[in-house]
Amino acid sequence: MTLRRRFWLMTGLRWFPTGLLIPVYALLPLHRGLSIAEFGAVVAVQGFVVLFLELPTGGLADSLGRRPLMVTSALVALASYATFAFAGTFAWFLAASALSGVFRALDSGPLNAWFVDQTLASGEGGSVAKGISGAGAVVGTSMALGAVAAGGLVAWHPFAAIDALATPFLVAAALTLVQIGTTLVLMRESRPAHSLTFRSSIRAIPRTIVAGAQLAVGNRVLRALLAASVFLGFGVVGLEQFMPIRLSELLGNPDMAGVVMGPVSAAAWGISAIGAAAVPLLLRRWSMPAVSIALVIGEGAMVVVMGLAAGPAGLILAFFCTYAVHTAFGAIYETMLHGQVSSSHRATVLSLSSMVFQPAGSLGALVLGLIATGVSSGMALVVAGVVFGCAAPLFLVKTAPHPIRSGTGTGRCGFHPR
Repeated sequence: MTLRRRFWLMTGLRWFPTGLLIPVYALLPLHRGLSIAEFGAVVAVQGFVVLFLELPTGGLADSLGRRPLMVTSALVALASYATFAFAGTFAWFLAASALSGVFRALDSGPLNAWFVDQTLASGEGGSVAKGISGAGAVVGTSMALGAVAAGGLVAWHPFAAIDALATPFLVAAALTLVQIGTTLVLMRESRPAHSLTFRSSIRAIPRTIVAGAQLAVGNRVLRALLAASVFLGFGVVGLEQFMPIRLSELLGNPDMAGVVMGPVSAAAWGISAIGAAAVPLLLRRWSMPAVSIALVIGEGAMVVVMGLAAGPAGLILAFFCTYAVHTAFGAIYETMLHGQVSSSHRATVLSLSSMVFQPAGSLGALVLGLIATGVSSGMALVVAGVVFGCAAPLFLVKTAPHPIRSGTGTGRCGFHPR
């Protein structure tokens, strides 16, 4: 199996369980008695945990290796899914979200950094953008299949002893075991002879973090991309977490919303896969910054339309339009990030981006939760879309040439979707 196919397979196994959860992630806590504001606090905990752990785990991935971090992140994800499935109080949902934060901190960077390192080592740096955009299409397809399965599981309700909305969490936990086994077999990693032991890797974390932070401070493109993550994180949490809530309100039935969100999410991620696959075509005519600006403005505008939609049909149509550009934008954003760093700091810089993105999402969850509670979920979506679009000017920052290019366009400058 080629390197690219191994990367895409592991990407699919990583994101399929997440697709299972998207239709029910917001609905399960609300079904079990949490208010929208409390749910916002639950989501926020994840981002704050990421804030504290993101750089240490990124530094560990750069000093110890990518595969150990991927396996560990999957184990923590399994614990998070199981806790969500059985949580019955606000405190237990907070604990599940905190575990999710640990999982995301460990997960943000190792797999993609491994692929880029292996690709560059083979002398095929020009194919990095193609591999990452292809991974974006795989993410979309996997999320779509997962969402379809989630809707079917909720409708089927095979385990009478637990809520139907909890079933996808249990299945996601089981599938994570498959991900772990596949990672151990396929993610072959050749560490240099001077690779660090676990203990020395822990001691090397501060040095790796400082070096990565210095790189970001000294690179104006990285500074702009990290600043953009603030607006992106705030806006994306509205798209991901308040869409099911808004649909539930318009339908007037949380269980029905859980069933409908399955095929709706599946179709949306299928559309996003097509959008991601179209990235190389876009880059043949326009630069990465130009495409990024167009996509970020378009996505923000569609989130605003979601908030203004007066019925389920309009909401779902706007949701589809949003996802037509969502993953494509993420693939271009990440490629731009990779274009600014070397292998020794690749995972650290990806973690820097996630460290900014996730807490911004936590802030968004809190603020948008209060807006949804005090005004409406529609207004929360409008605010999310406006903030998302505010990232556009930051992609105008110029950059110097770098070996990582699309191979088909002139832009080279990097978005990590939640």
